[in-house]
Amino acid sequence: MDSSATIIGIIIALIIIIPIYLMIRSQSVFKKKIKGIKDYYSRNNHFTFGQTETQNKKVLALDPKNKAFLLIDFNVEPEQVSFIDLNEVSSCKLVPTTEGNSNTIIKLDFEFALKNSGNQSITFYNIDRDQIGQVYLYQDHQLAKKWTRILQEVILR
Repeated sequence: MDSSATIIGIIIALIIIIPIYLMIRSQSVFKKKIKGIKDYYSRNNHFTFGQTETQNKKVLALDPKNKAFLLIDFNVEPEQVSFIDLNEVSSCKLVPTTEGNSNTIIKLDFEFALKNSGNQSITFYNIDRDQIGQVYLYQDHQLAKKWTRILQEVILR
């Protein structure tokens, strides 16, 4: 009787421990990828992306002192990485793209007006990458608005 209780206890412990281990391992791999990408774009430690925010498999990183912005989107394979040197930018705005005549947002872009000429857009949200279909839209839209204000403040300094 005692051996069966011990076996059941061990099985229950494994059922609890294995998913926790896998979650911690995947989180550490995710953090290592982010650190590797940040190190690559730091340009010999010129940029230090101290201000970082992560949401819905997207990472936004900013170096406010040296004026650099990094967006990493892990919703696509391979991950999409966008880097902007904000010293070359005069303004930033958020551009939502809607579907036809409806108000349904299918895409959110950061649009950077470059000082020399032209614009550069970085896609922040795309409905095609939203696995469940507009579930992340509200959160991503709020985050994009917040970061548009932050980026505009850094650009104007």
